[in-house]
Amino acid sequence: MHRLIAPAFTATLALFALPALAQDDDASKIDALYEALALPQMLEIMREEGLDYGETIATDMFPGGGIARWNDAVSRIYDVEMMNEEVRGVFGEALEGDDIDAMLAFYNSETGRTIIELEVSARRALLDDAIEEASKENAALAMADETPLALQVQDFVAANDLIEANVVGALNSNYAFMTGLIDGGVMPPGITPETVLRDVWAQEDEIRANTSEWVYSFLLMAYQPLTDEEMDAYIEFSKSDAGTEINGALFEAFNGMFDDISRALGLAASRFMISQEL
Repeated sequence: MHRLIAPAFTATLALFALPALAQDDDASKIDALYEALALPQMLEIMREEGLDYGETIATDMFPGGGIARWNDAVSRIYDVEMMNEEVRGVFGEALEGDDIDAMLAFYNSETGRTIIELEVSARRALLDDAIEEASKENAALAMADETPLALQVQDFVAANDLIEANVVGALNSNYAFMTGLIDGGVMPPGITPETVLRDVWAQEDEIRANTSEWVYSFLLMAYQPLTDEEMDAYIEFSKSDAGTEINGALFEAFNGMFDDISRALGLAASRFMISQEL
């Protein structure tokens, strides 16, 4: 009896082990893709953007001073380790069953590596207000003149649905911030999630205009060194199944992170406002 049971048991263990090995392999590939996309570096830059945004909130909402404590709170909210953990987790889940090999093949190619380096460099450069303003002016001129790169970037933006997806993300983040203020107890009576939702949607046209301006200024600045062939290759990849899948996974991961951060900022702002009144 033991001789009959043992092989059957061993075979059962092997069947369970195969999915586990496949999962480990997928996780390794996703880790490699996460690094190939330079997402840890991009999140470092987003933290810097967030700290700047925190200063804007302080200027608009906290005339009573005590900004050092607020800055400390903002720094804790934009914790890069937590940001990486959340983005990596959702990114991996969103890519389950997708063609990760095709994604790695593109982003590990010479063209893919060049594109990522340019995107990170441009995003970091835009931390400088003067560079950001100049990039917007240059983008407006390029779009008006319909330069070859501007037309390619238009195609790229359409292929990735960048305007609409970013507008929806910004609206959701604004709503999350306002609901944080509501839950923190600083909003006047009559301000409810429903009234906030209407107010947020009323900002759609302004957000769409600002989003479009930023997206085109960023992309035209980032991709200016690319050849026509390299840009066409990126557009072609974006229109492929793998390109569509990775774009969707990135938006899912980053939108979730920004929603969480925005709500945390709203709650922190409400606590700070209450402490100023005491």
